[in-house]
Amino acid sequence: MRAFRIAAAMLAVLCAARAQTSPAPSTTVEQSKLDRVVAIVNNELILDSDVDEERRLEALQPYNAQSETFSRDRAIERLIDRALILQQVELQAENPITDAQVEQETGALRKNIPGCKNTKFNCETKAGWDVFLASNGFTEAEFNEKWRERMEVLRFIEQRFRAGIKITPEEIQAYYTQTMLPEYAKQGTKAPPVDSLSSRIQEVLLEQRVSGLLGDWLKSLRAQGSVVVLHAGEEAP
Repeated sequence: MRAFRIAAAMLAVLCAARAQTSPAPSTTVEQSKLDRVVAIVNNELILDSDVDEERRLEALQPYNAQSETFSRDRAIERLIDRALILQQVELQAENPITDAQVEQETGALRKNIPGCKNTKFNCETKAGWDVFLASNGFTEAEFNEKWRERMEVLRFIEQRFRAGIKITPEEIQAYYTQTMLPEYAKQGTKAPPVDSLSSRIQEVLLEQRVSGLLGDWLKSLRAQGSVVVLHAGEEAP
């Protein structure tokens, strides 16, 4: 699952559900405010409630820096990128992610989420996992669907971008010489031989290469399609 960890590091959080295609009916002023449209991605709506969901999902990210302050603007950008990717996923003839695959992933996840290690929860038991999810505003079924979509996105990135990338021994040596040796020297420590760091360097270079390709591809999708971000006080066209 190293490739999944690489993709997760690049996209920060990919476990949010797909943006809803229409706003939920609202009967109160508070609900109306919560479900305000914040962006439109090729006629697909991203709502205030999606942004709030993104915030709550950060607690379930095992590979993110939990101390980072939540940024609403960055969350909206992630939701836009995710919607663009999921729209492309729908065009691919791929076998769906199975329940068994989701269970395997979430089973490993339950052992690694920082909040699950709190003595208040025991996420390795179903009862403890249910309590932890509920404390973040999710049922198990809701979370599993969000994680299934995350898996679909990461599979798409893996197949489209990572598979064709080759990191040469010369590139590994250059990174070792130009980046790692100066860093070890700065710390006053002797650097391990390049062979012992080769796999880690390759992973870093793969992440950088895939991140660049993915970023360029997402820019082209935005240019080809229609992406509108609505700020406070603006109404959907």
